[in-house]
Amino acid sequence: MATTKIYIVYYSLHGHVETMAREVLRGVNAVEGVEGTLWQVPETLPDVILQKMKAPPKANDVPEIRPEQLVEADGFLFGFPSRFGVMSAQCKAFFDASHEIWETQALAGKPAGIFWSTGFHGGGQELTALTAVTQLAHHGMIFVPLGYTFGNSMYEMNEVKGGSSYGAGTFAADGSRQPTELELQQAFYQGKYVAGIAKKLKN
Repeated sequence: MATTKIYIVYYSLHGHVETMAREVLRGVNAVEGVEGTLWQVPETLPDVILQKMKAPPKANDVPEIRPEQLVEADGFLFGFPSRFGVMSAQCKAFFDASHEIWETQALAGKPAGIFWSTGFHGGGQELTALTAVTQLAHHGMIFVPLGYTFGNSMYEMNEVKGGSSYGAGTFAADGSRQPTELELQQAFYQGKYVAGIAKKLKN
């Protein structure tokens, strides 16, 4: 049986999405016969701006991806911070640059999940994912939401928790808050869940 390849493609400014992405990768690789790979989308901000924003260095063990490389994968998990209820400009620029594979519909029929980070409760825990679905739809990709398959943890009310039926999420607050154990568990679960579906679709 051929290996199912899942690309986890993300943008992370302050590291929250990167932390989630690494947990998503663990979930993907927990499925037998599935191989996950982490990729970063290119940065669009100049270094001087990143320094003023006190952004940490990008992960040096995660390569940048070009849009045409997406055709190599059987499924995807896209992660990004929210900007006014939509994906960050870096991710939007990446999708805007994917017009050549859009023309051939090379990604049509491939499953894709979405995960994210927002500042606060009103920062788009559902809207960020909902608006991102348009990118998948134009490529003909199959959006794979979590629904409520994560079980009782979806109903957690005793602690602050990101994520929704659309996918895994975290709250960054002013940047000092890091993903909680429960949020990381949901990220792991999402990786495993999407990987399982991608494997079924391929085989």
